[in-house]
Amino acid sequence: MLKKATVFNCNNCGYESLKWLGKCPACGGFNSFSEEAKELKKKGGGEYRGFDAGFKTGPLKDVETGRKQRISTGISEADRVFGGGIVKGSLALLGGEPGAGKSTMALAISENVAKSGRKVIYISGEESPGQIKMRADRTGAGSPSLFVASETCVERIAEEIEREKPSLVVVDSIQTVYKDSIDALAGSVSQIKESCAHLMYAAKKTGVPVIIIGHVTKDGSIAGPKMLEHMVDVVLYFESEQINNFKVLRAVKNRFGSTNEIGVFEMGASGITEVASPSKILLDGIKEQKAGSGIVTVMEGTRPLMLEIQALTARRNFGNPQRTVTGVDYNRFLIILAVLEKKMGLSLENQDVFVNVAGGIRIFETGSDLGLAAAVYSGFRNSPVSTKTVYIGELGLDGEVRPVHFMDLRIAEAERMGFERAVIPARSKTGETRIKLERISSIEELKKIIITD
Repeated sequence: MLKKATVFNCNNCGYESLKWLGKCPACGGFNSFSEEAKELKKKGGGEYRGFDAGFKTGPLKDVETGRKQRISTGISEADRVFGGGIVKGSLALLGGEPGAGKSTMALAISENVAKSGRKVIYISGEESPGQIKMRADRTGAGSPSLFVASETCVERIAEEIEREKPSLVVVDSIQTVYKDSIDALAGSVSQIKESCAHLMYAAKKTGVPVIIIGHVTKDGSIAGPKMLEHMVDVVLYFESEQINNFKVLRAVKNRFGSTNEIGVFEMGASGITEVASPSKILLDGIKEQKAGSGIVTVMEGTRPLMLEIQALTARRNFGNPQRTVTGVDYNRFLIILAVLEKKMGLSLENQDVFVNVAGGIRIFETGSDLGLAAAVYSGFRNSPVSTKTVYIGELGLDGEVRPVHFMDLRIAEAERMGFERAVIPARSKTGETRIKLERISSIEELKKIIITD
């Protein structure tokens, strides 16, 4: 009988120690160690760590990739995030908060792939086949090529993959499966790490893509060791927006595509549906003239998204003025306020300033600087601006309006949405467009444009 020892593993990074530590020396996390039993004189998972019997190197240029290496999910928004479809033999991790719709999203992908005549296996360690069928009935899934099972042993799952060789396998979730040769509870660091490795080798060996669903911790990261995200090929987060009931599928790691792409979905009674034009929903019903408003076009990967930035200023007679921001980087906001005070003569030292991005969307780029400045200036002067005007540009500390990337895509989206005018940097190069272009080189020129609106 093999001897066993007690070890302590870091829940964040998987670092192993023979004694409990208050602070992990590898990742610096506090109070992250948990106790586990470990078998001595046995290498966990060594029996599956081989792709083929032989080992041979060769020139990269002679490697055959094949023409059809991707499988379409049947959902254009999901294909966009995957980089054009799911790559055969890849291992993808889909994470999200409880109730975000991870399982529903995975079932929708499974159903669409199965509709094309491909065999798909959906394996759940959290639900019985009857419970999966209840959810499938609600969402309209029921393709004869979609097979379901309830299993938690990763060895049996890998055997099923090698025996059936389906076109796609979904495992829900990685925290519930376990490896028989590891003497630890399901969901522990060693179980998650070895189970993921076992599924990864099964996917690479058979060429069957596998999607594993993972839970997230209270700080928003995937539960389990950080090594889990390094092992897989694709890491996706399915996030819930607080407003408009949007669901956003975001890639944070993708070995086969861009990590800047997002897919926008909406949750309804019949499941998840994709939103082809989120800009139209976000700007629906907006007034033609508003004070304290600036329409901007931001880029999420290669997708332009039109948003409304709202600003409100209110006089404060005593105490320090308040600065409240939602959806925009706070430090960037303070820089723009300083530029407005210095270059446009705004007296904001006794004004509370509130900024909000309508729709609950967060902006992470600088192409919205000009729109934010226009919203604050309009709100302070109480001068209504046309909501048929879009502002695109970055502000420098000297008040210069600087060009941003993907200008043609941003203007094309504004044109598609029916906008009449675009305020852009003077040095921006643009193609043909029906929108009237107002080119400015400094923030001082913004005053004339807002007054004439």
